[in-house]
Amino acid sequence: MAQPSRWWTYLAGKPLDPLAPATRHAIAVAPVLAWVGLGADGLSSSCYGPEEAFLALGNHTPLAFFLALATATTVFIIAVGYNQVIELFPTGGGGYRVATALLGPRPGLVSGAALLVDYVLTVATSLASGVDAFYSLLPLGAQPYKLATEIAIVVILTVLNFRGMKESILVLLPIFMGFVVLHLGLIVYGVVAHAGSLGRVVPDAVGEASTLSQALGPVAMLAILMRAFSLGGGTYTGLEAVSNNVNMLAEPRVANGKWTMFYMATSLAFTAGGIILLYMLWHATPVEGQTLNAVVFARVIDSFGLGSSTASHALLAAVLAFEAGLLLVGAQTGFLDGPAVLSNMAGDHWVPRHFRDLSTRLVRQNGIIVMGVASALILLWTHGQVAVLVVLYSINVFLTFSLSLLGLCIYWWGHKQEPRWIVRFGLSLLGLTVTASILAVTVIEKFTSGGWLTLLVTGIVIALCVLVKRHYMATRAELANADATFAGSPPAVDPTRIRPLDPAKPTAIVLVGKHRGVSMHALLWIQRLFPGHFHNFVFLAVGEVDAQSYEGQEALQRLQHTIGEALQYYVATCQRHGLAADSRAAFGTNPVMEFVRLVDDATEEFPNSVCFASKLIFRQVNFLTSWLHNQTPGEIQDRLHLQGKQMVLLPMNVH
Repeated sequence: MAQPSRWWTYLAGKPLDPLAPATRHAIAVAPVLAWVGLGADGLSSSCYGPEEAFLALGNHTPLAFFLALATATTVFIIAVGYNQVIELFPTGGGGYRVATALLGPRPGLVSGAALLVDYVLTVATSLASGVDAFYSLLPLGAQPYKLATEIAIVVILTVLNFRGMKESILVLLPIFMGFVVLHLGLIVYGVVAHAGSLGRVVPDAVGEASTLSQALGPVAMLAILMRAFSLGGGTYTGLEAVSNNVNMLAEPRVANGKWTMFYMATSLAFTAGGIILLYMLWHATPVEGQTLNAVVFARVIDSFGLGSSTASHALLAAVLAFEAGLLLVGAQTGFLDGPAVLSNMAGDHWVPRHFRDLSTRLVRQNGIIVMGVASALILLWTHGQVAVLVVLYSINVFLTFSLSLLGLCIYWWGHKQEPRWIVRFGLSLLGLTVTASILAVTVIEKFTSGGWLTLLVTGIVIALCVLVKRHYMATRAELANADATFAGSPPAVDPTRIRPLDPAKPTAIVLVGKHRGVSMHALLWIQRLFPGHFHNFVFLAVGEVDAQSYEGQEALQRLQHTIGEALQYYVATCQRHGLAADSRAAFGTNPVMEFVRLVDDATEEFPNSVCFASKLIFRQVNFLTSWLHNQTPGEIQDRLHLQGKQMVLLPMNVH
């Protein structure tokens, strides 16, 4: 395997061999680690989602009991729906693949675009909230430095993710576990400390609801509750993360995916619901420069009677530091799931194929860069204001939830022969009702406060995706016509016509790809331009191991079979015409480096050689065409020319 530069190896880690069975085992993630990497976004939302919901109640704080109950229940309703997604789509893809497969490509595009915007906002919101939590410990004079801190952390997380999912999770594991242990203890203590008043929680909530109903009417009372419930919608973000990355889990994937969902749902329901109860029981009120969590946990810690304000402040500092840290871990979900969605959409040609590329560490490096740059830009635009980011954030979350659950409803309605279909249909319908209601209320409530921008940006992403796919489809149709001319099995060859290679004679080294029409175009042009000159023809092919071909062992085997069959076709075609021919193949994540290595070996064996490759020439050359198609032939030619080797690019005109 070709080696990257030394500084990149130091930064991202040593290259991994994608064909080695041990590699997949080494990077596969167990449920507990997946809970950290994929569940941190959901759990970290307890640092801001419950606060938004509780504050929306205004003076009607006794209703927080209903809010806490509804929050915990909703977490499990959504989690049950995504358990079904894990069962039906064990190779990953989440909301995008569900909508595409069950509703069609256009709803799939809407879901994918919504997810992309959502994951950028996941990173931005988590980082902004985490920095807010940390700066709650500092004097007000430190507030102007928050934005610079957020941008610096984006850069750090982007670099960290280059090393791979498992390694990045292991780095963040202590922060996650520290948060869980501290918050578990504080919530349990905070509730138990008010054990004497717990008996009044339900009567007070019912009484408040009754009073409001009499004063304003039942509809108005329910509207207040529904508004608060919907504005806390950020609490449920991240629950779809496991379904997006099932293929990264250790075997058995489906079972481990369900266990991960169970850990996520249980921890989030307990934490979010418990924090809302603490707000109510400890009469938390906003304080400038502090999150509501900081206020309520300070009161809980003060009640410990530690005998020293320094000790109390140190414990509160630890709690808020772990909150800030967990929010940073929550941003990790955006760096894991955003590139996964881009990769799946690239497989369907909605976005540039480059997003399917894997780095030498087998991570979707281009997607990680996009997530980092986009989240930094949104932080700069909003100045890191969590209240603004949460509004932008929650709309797309529930748009994706609703499309996924609608797809599940349609699926189970059409599969009534399946065991327990009615139960699964009912659960999916319940989830759809809840998520669609939250979506509608959030859009109406926050449309003029910034929600319109989320819808606009998502619409722009959809429009760009449509343009990209139109271009790809037109190009693919033209290449498919050329491929059809040379379809089928390799031509039969008379053994008496097979000539041996002679390393001393002129040799054409032909770099070929998966499109037979393009490769045969190069071969025919060589014979036309240099009739009878070349005695040997050596075909070199590289099977690019991208995210799609690395979904499982079967996908890799298909890739190897496709490359092998294509090479047999080219060699047999030459041999049938009395030409000496052979082939070589390599597989890796960087086609340019692998091709250069193959060429180095071939030119050493055949010193009197010239390299050839086809290059697509578009009649209308613009930024779009140069960006959507890889420039592999040109890059290889530049590298070979620097080495003093000859390479000729043969143009092939397309639309």
